[in-house]
Amino acid sequence: MVHELTERVRLALVSLPVDVFHYHAFKKKDRYIVWAEQAEGGSVEADDRKQEFSISGYIDFFTREENDPVVDMVSERLKSAGIAFSLNSVQYEEETRY
Repeated sequence: MVHELTERVRLALVSLPVDVFHYHAFKKKDRYIVWAEQAEGGSVEADDRKQEFSISGYIDFFTREENDPVVDMVSERLKSAGIAFSLNSVQYEEETRY
């Protein structure tokens, strides 16, 4: 069941026009995504059993392009796949220039 949930995320992301990595990025270009599952996001229990649950994780998009259109494309792909998400932070890292 966890694999089914993470596979939905992977499929939504690999359709984007940037390289997509799971956990760690290798052979990085100017634009790329790193994503990973982290923990159970929430669950519903009934009749002494777990009936439903969600997985929480992160999607980090690295770009050097201001107002990169891929930002909106990520949101659209996740919405189309029925994946709930929230924007946690937008940052510029001086050290890496991303």
